[in-house]
Amino acid sequence: MARSGMPATARGARTRQRLLDAAEAEFGETGFHQASISNITQRAGVAQGTFYIYFESKEDILRHLVEHMSRQMRHSQSVATENAADRLHAEKRGLEHFLEFALEHDNLYRIMMQSQFVDEALHRSYYDRLLRGYERRLEEAQARGEIHQGDPGALATALVGIAYMMGLRFTSWERRMPDADTIDTVLGFIGRGLAPDTRASCDPLETGSSPGGGGATAGRYRR
Repeated sequence: MARSGMPATARGARTRQRLLDAAEAEFGETGFHQASISNITQRAGVAQGTFYIYFESKEDILRHLVEHMSRQMRHSQSVATENAADRLHAEKRGLEHFLEFALEHDNLYRIMMQSQFVDEALHRSYYDRLLRGYERRLEEAQARGEIHQGDPGALATALVGIAYMMGLRFTSWERRMPDADTIDTVLGFIGRGLAPDTRASCDPLETGSSPGGGGATAGRYRR
């Protein structure tokens, strides 16, 4: 069996999974730099040498955990939003599901955030894949006329940023789901930001004077 590869036997697969589960708990509870391979193997109930049958190092098992979370997150988000009536409903379902996922898998979520200080390329790859998929779905929604015609890459970046900070504040710092009013406020903000265009020009820097005055500033922010 190649190092870090999938075991050839069911018993090996169970042992490898025990190590991954133990590393998830160890990294999530103590932090990557304070965690040790000996603690991981103790949690898993295996000899320390067994670790190196499946993983090369502490960094190697962290990479597997981040990749595992990435696959889980993309799959679960896809399932949660596949039957949404339109993109705005998909955004609502997606945000709520993401927060539930992050709260349920709090150790994995903290591990993903820690990875930027261990393997920056891995951390960036996680978000690159997330943004590319998000941008593609937004482009499809624009083609159907469900959302406005802004830059889909910029929209994806903004939406991921909202979800990231919601997850950081509520599921990581406060260890809870946000209340219904908070969710409704954020979803209302997203809904207004993505709503299809209702006039020919939606330039956010458009200037002009309103009947009541205010000049350029009033024209810039009026919708």
